[in-house]
Amino acid sequence: MEQAMEMHPAESLEIMGAPRGKVGMWLFLASDAITFGALLAAYGAMRLGSADWPVPSSILDIPLTALNTFILICSSVTMVKALSGIRHGDLKKLQKFLLLTALGGATFLGIQAFEWTRLIGPDGLRLRNNLFCATFFSLTGFHGFHVFCGVIYLLVIYFRSRMGDFSAERYQRVEVAGLYWHFVDLVWILVFTFVYLL
Repeated sequence: MEQAMEMHPAESLEIMGAPRGKVGMWLFLASDAITFGALLAAYGAMRLGSADWPVPSSILDIPLTALNTFILICSSVTMVKALSGIRHGDLKKLQKFLLLTALGGATFLGIQAFEWTRLIGPDGLRLRNNLFCATFFSLTGFHGFHVFCGVIYLLVIYFRSRMGDFSAERYQRVEVAGLYWHFVDLVWILVFTFVYLL
């Protein structure tokens, strides 16, 4: 009873026994998963139907993107550590690992921007060039937008933590942010596999 009274009002509201924020995030992620699934399915269908689809390794920088994938996976680990920190009442650990997670996301975006700059170049790839370019830039751009939103989201959580919004009894918003971040990482592994490696 005391724990429930200490919770933020928005966090205490539940839907079928689960916090409202977590249910909302799961619904959002389910709809987003459908969107990414449709984009990946469209990519696969166009690739199978095209006689002159380029070999991705001949155009894309696989080692650089593999490094970028590793950075994003590491940021999932730091997100787990941030959540673990606040669950144990360690605010400093939460803040440190939230910043490291946001840094991982920002680094990912920087490397992706570098890759796009190299690919576009003076006479390089354009969205309108062919189906490969259209699907490549759509998929990686849509995912990059999600990472950008995630970095902003993490920074908001960080600044809220500095205002004393979280504790060992009140950390549901951190957990919800973690769900989003892990989803973004999982989607990238699928994009990397289907677009870069296959």
